[in-house]
Parts: sequence; structure tokens; C-alpha cells
Amino acid sequence: MFGKNKEKRFVKAYSQGTLEGCEIWVDTETGVNYFYKYSGYSGGLTVLLDAQGKPVVTPVDERESLLKNND
Repeated sequence: MFGKNKEKRFVKAYSQGTLEGCEIWVDTETGVNYFYKYSGYSGGLTVLLDAQGKPVVTPVDERESLLKNND
């Protein structure tokens, strides 16, 4: 069910901070970016939007690079 060869669905593209910070996660299937803000034991996740209010989508070639860098 959970094979070792299966690619990761979500990969971390950016990280800042330790006990309080933020991260950007990329869905490798759709390319949609998510913003995760955390502080201590709490946090929140939302779709990352561009200036027009549309979801930020990472191109396929950049997703492949993220997968390679997160192994």
C-alpha cells in the first residue's frame, strides 16, 4: 500500500524559521502551491495566490527538480 518507490505527493519548496516560521509546499501532481504558517504547536495552511487571486502553479519541469532535491 505504501511502497518505497512511490513519489512524494507534496514537497517543501521553501522554509523559513524554526519555532515560528513559514513554508511553501508544492503538490507534485497539480503544481498548486500552498503556504503554511506555524508558531509553536499551531499552524495554518492555505492556497498561495498570485496578485490576480489565482493559485500559484509551479511548472512541470520545476516540479521534477523539486522532487530530485527532496530525496
